[in-house]
Amino acid sequence: MTSGYTSTGDSADHQPRWPAAIASLAVGAAFLGLWFWLLPIWLGFNVDLSGPARWRWIAAVPSVLGFAVALRCVWDFGWTGHGTPAPIAPPTKLVVVGFYRYVRNPMYLGFCAGWVGLWVIFGRANLAVIAVVCAVALGVVLFVLLYEEPHLRNLFGGEYEEYCRNVRRWIPRMRAWNK
Repeated sequence: MTSGYTSTGDSADHQPRWPAAIASLAVGAAFLGLWFWLLPIWLGFNVDLSGPARWRWIAAVPSVLGFAVALRCVWDFGWTGHGTPAPIAPPTKLVVVGFYRYVRNPMYLGFCAGWVGLWVIFGRANLAVIAVVCAVALGVVLFVLLYEEPHLRNLFGGEYEEYCRNVRRWIPRMRAWNK
């Protein structure tokens, strides 16, 4: 998944939006489907509704909200950016809409909240799984720092630099940034 690709989406933009939006949602759905298929078994998800475990369902709230944020970001990639979350077909416009006005990587943060919520609901953590999750998180951070951000700087130049000066990478702003 890529992050931070955002565009102004001005009304003078006459490119067709639906094909890119549909392609973006297809890529997002495939990515989500792949992870929902692979990870539950790998993470040892198991439903336990007895005793205090029944309170785990409260974690469904941040999980659903996190995946909703990620889905909105996937939509923004297609509708406003005319691309997909896949690096092979990224958005062609720098789009600063929706959650991207608050934080540069809302898709990653949404997926993280969604998966942590599911882990709380179904998971049984052990040291090996926690270590792998930490390694994956570190890999995502390094991917953003070493590939995504330099690529976006090359692609969008000063427009992206201004965005970076005004919107933090991981900690959301209290108010939406308006260019």
